[in-house]
Amino acid sequence: MRRYLRTILVIATMGASAACGVLTSLRKPEPGIPTVRVVHEPVEVIVHALGELRPARTAMMVAPPVAGGTLQIVHIVKTGTIVQQNDVVVEFDPSEQEYNLEQSRSQLEEVDQQIRKMKADQAVRAAQDKVSLLRAQFDVRRAELTVKGNELLSGIEARKNEIALEESRRRLEQLQRDIQSRASSDQADQAVQAASRTKAMLGMKLAQQNIDNMTLRAPIGGVVVLGQNLESLMSASGSISISSGMEIPEYREGDQAYPGRLIAQIQDMDKMEILSKVTENDRGGLTAGQPINVRVDSEPLRVFSGRIKSLAESASTGTMSSYLDYLEMLSTRSFDVTFEMDADGARLNPGVTTRVTVRGASLNNALSLPRQALFQKEGKQVVYVRSAAGWEAQDIQVKHLTESRAVIEGLPEGTEVALVNPELQRGKAAGKAGPLSSILGGSQ
Repeated sequence: MRRYLRTILVIATMGASAACGVLTSLRKPEPGIPTVRVVHEPVEVIVHALGELRPARTAMMVAPPVAGGTLQIVHIVKTGTIVQQNDVVVEFDPSEQEYNLEQSRSQLEEVDQQIRKMKADQAVRAAQDKVSLLRAQFDVRRAELTVKGNELLSGIEARKNEIALEESRRRLEQLQRDIQSRASSDQADQAVQAASRTKAMLGMKLAQQNIDNMTLRAPIGGVVVLGQNLESLMSASGSISISSGMEIPEYREGDQAYPGRLIAQIQDMDKMEILSKVTENDRGGLTAGQPINVRVDSEPLRVFSGRIKSLAESASTGTMSSYLDYLEMLSTRSFDVTFEMDADGARLNPGVTTRVTVRGASLNNALSLPRQALFQKEGKQVVYVRSAAGWEAQDIQVKHLTESRAVIEGLPEGTEVALVNPELQRGKAAGKAGPLSSILGGSQ
């Protein structure tokens, strides 16, 4: 009996040990956190950016501002045509402006005839006024001589002579006033005719200018890109309806265009530029004129040279949909940058994606760590530093970023930092442990 009880006890003990072993095997140990130390080492600053290729120079060609409605295109080159400066790109129908030119020329000839006739009439009247003035002056002089002999005449005769003198003087004064009034009137008539002549000349000049503007010539050499003819989609009611996926046709011969509409663009493909953005950390290491290397997706095996053309002084604003986006924007603000690229005779299409590499200055003794050790927390750049209590988030200042390294300030050399976010790792470990691990006292 005693041996039987001992056997049962041994079996129970072995079962309990096996059960404990099984439960112990279900407990997950805390995952390991890979770490790295801050070191002093030489770092070469290299900035990479993606951009969009576009022509450095683009000339717009619009329909001339001619009053009177739409203009009809009688000749236009096709998209993709290579033109030189002053080549004809678009021609509009000039018949209406030619009619206006002839009408203004006819008005000018009519005004010139009226001016010649008016001047002749004024010359005749001026000669008549001159004769009348001489006669009136002679009458006054004769009346004055007659009055001098009044002492030898009777009182009645003397009074008659004085009245005749006063009358002749009044006629002379009236004639002088009339001549001056007619001269002023003649000057006014001349001014009116001169204004009519000027108006006719301006009409001729405007019509000739409009005729010249009916032919659009390329202001620069390049590739022609025709504009979209929205008027071709106009309904009978005068409205334009555009739906998604609808293809808007380009302008072609016979189309009507309103004055001021964009008819075509001339894109200079010999000089190209790249629009891109760089982060705030990269912005500090870039200067205008700095050389660059460019790879174009359409020609991946070729490397083009270039330089930094311009850099924005202030950060560009982006769209924000939440407070987290706002914090992200504060920590990763971007700056607009324009790169100038040497095409070297290659025919590149605008809009293709480019990859720009800028080699900055080499830092001989920089305090750096891997980029994987940088994290975002509450809109700030932080690293997780090992301490006696565990991992602590510490703010740092990032001076430069390369493909693999981050040049920083705010940590002493040799500081041990985490390469993964300990808070996320701890949360994942707690999630994987499950309720059974909590009951058995596992780590969370």
